[in-house]
Amino acid sequence: MSTFVELIIGNIRTCIVLLQMVCVIIVITYLIMRSRFFTDFQNRALTWKSSILMILLFGLVSIYGTESGIYVFGAQINIRDLGPMAAGLTCGPVVGLGAGLIGGMYRYFIAGGISQVACTSAAIIAGLLGGAIYLFNKKQFIGIKGAVVIAGCMELIHLGLVLLLGRPFDQAAALVSQAVIPMTIANMVGIGVFSFIYMNMIQERATANERDRIRADLQRKQAELSIARDIQLSFLPDTIPSIRGYQISPLSLPAREVGGDFYDVIIPVSQDKVGILIADVSGKGVPAALFMALSRTITRANATWHKSAVSVIAETNTMICADARSGMFVTLFFGVLNPERRIFTYVNAGHNHPIVFRVDGSREELITTGPALGIMEDAGYTEQVTTINQGDILVMYTDGVTESVNRSNEEFGVERLESVVQKHRSCPAEEIRDEIIGAVTEYSDGQDQFDDITIIVMKGEPGSSGIQ
Repeated sequence: MSTFVELIIGNIRTCIVLLQMVCVIIVITYLIMRSRFFTDFQNRALTWKSSILMILLFGLVSIYGTESGIYVFGAQINIRDLGPMAAGLTCGPVVGLGAGLIGGMYRYFIAGGISQVACTSAAIIAGLLGGAIYLFNKKQFIGIKGAVVIAGCMELIHLGLVLLLGRPFDQAAALVSQAVIPMTIANMVGIGVFSFIYMNMIQERATANERDRIRADLQRKQAELSIARDIQLSFLPDTIPSIRGYQISPLSLPAREVGGDFYDVIIPVSQDKVGILIADVSGKGVPAALFMALSRTITRANATWHKSAVSVIAETNTMICADARSGMFVTLFFGVLNPERRIFTYVNAGHNHPIVFRVDGSREELITTGPALGIMEDAGYTEQVTTINQGDILVMYTDGVTESVNRSNEEFGVERLESVVQKHRSCPAEEIRDEIIGAVTEYSDGQDQFDDITIIVMKGEPGSSGIQ
């Protein structure tokens, strides 16, 4: 019984010493795995330089496994096989064999003993076995569990060779009885920790590659959206032609890189009339921008053929309905201004009611005269007539203005819009426009803009009227 207890205690002490050595080897192999040459193997960018360096490094690990061993019955209990095995499992048979030869030859010439040939052979077999499994697994690491099982089997092979080749046999058997538990445990733990670090490193690199891919995708999409934004902005008028008797000042601020709001200030309807358009496509982003381009192009094309506001919008609706398979629609306000007579004829297709602020302090809403475009092909539209006289201010806007919210989620609203206009009604159209935008921005108090903002301010001014 005392002999058995001594054997157990000896195994525990030996195991502790070997595990301490394993910790050192794990640090060394971690540094190896972080090297550029090791990365070459993972990326299949193999060179003779990287192969030689990996053989030398893992070979040194095997040598350290020999030097850190414990002598029992004139032979060593060690973790020499750990280096070649790790090399073969991660870098293939060439590196595994090379590391095994270095570790095995060092063992053969530096340390003798009854296990000299067996231990030398085991180091070489460990590298070859790891490399063979690497190839069998299609040059992929076998995983933590697989590597641990292989390490355990390898140590049984190692100790089996000691029994087979060691002489005298009774000393070989005594050595194996002392070594089987600590060597098996130490090598299995060592390869397990190594595999865990290796798998984490692979996952880390995969995550980094995915991050880089996503970042590149975002940069590419950002560039594409920037181009799309430039294209979309090209749809909007670069300059506002002068109309005698009127100041007109528009502005559009998309919530994203591209948006669904659009306007057109001068659409020639006839020699003495001009069209003014503001619209808001349902949705945001690229889909809304594409639908915006379609709607704007169709409306402008129809305005060159049809002479009345109602016929322009009715035909536009028919054409949009024919192509609107996405379920999107557009609210649109289209007005035809006769500058000479100061008459404004309009169609409001489900859009926010523009407001006319009269010089006498009264106000008029330009009401809805039909549904949004793209909803019903046979929708009926009517047109209404009003006047924009000297001193009158017409404010056309999208819901991004009145539905902007503050930190309490309260909307800016029509009343605040009217208050800003009334307060600055003596100002030029451009200044009134900027005051409205400034008031909305201040009210939002840093909140993200959730919808496109578009506004057109038109103000009647003294002097004869007409198109210049």
